[in-house]
Amino acid sequence: MTAPTTDLAPDASPAADGGRAPGSARRWGTVALTVAVVLGLLLGYAGGLLTPRLTRPGDASAEAGFARDMSTHHAQAVEMGLIAFDRGADAEVRQIGGDIATGQQGELGMMQGWLRSWGLDPTGSQPRMAWMPGGTEMMRNGLMPGMATPEEMTRLRAAQGRELDILFLDLMIDHHMGGVHMIDGVLEQSDDPEVTRVAQTMKNTQQKDLENLRAARERLGG
Repeated sequence: MTAPTTDLAPDASPAADGGRAPGSARRWGTVALTVAVVLGLLLGYAGGLLTPRLTRPGDASAEAGFARDMSTHHAQAVEMGLIAFDRGADAEVRQIGGDIATGQQGELGMMQGWLRSWGLDPTGSQPRMAWMPGGTEMMRNGLMPGMATPEEMTRLRAAQGRELDILFLDLMIDHHMGGVHMIDGVLEQSDDPEVTRVAQTMKNTQQKDLENLRAARERLGG
């Protein structure tokens, strides 16, 4: 459910940007993306609340576990995408980062809306990934499949230029692969039409993202 692609990459020339310097254009681009991310969260949350349901998944259901765990998974992707958009050296990397941040924030809001409409807390009593068969064995140092470690996130936050571009692409490729695995888990278990519809859309979007991420990684080399 990635939001429609917009021209967020802050590459406009001073003449096309009202005479502002490139640094100013970059700052305005970051502000615009931040606003888009917040709006995506709010719209997704509203969509999750307004979706009518005849039955509600329970606290220990696969649907509730997926919504909680994938919200956490998405939150890290949003941070990574914002970092790439704000400080990436490559225009395509910045665009990919912006698209991922806005799209996944909207999905995150929708999943939180589901939990609210089901009368469930954002956090449950079950361990991470317990909703998915064999899921707890997939956890590594408290992290769900594909998630970057605290050390990797520290490196990404400190990186600059081409180093940041390559690190972002490598981490996001792993992140999306883990996310797709989790999506397959809920698709195999859930019969909730809204959950399965959104999950399938998430999978389609992330698979397309993976194509773009891998192509950019190959182009940058190293």
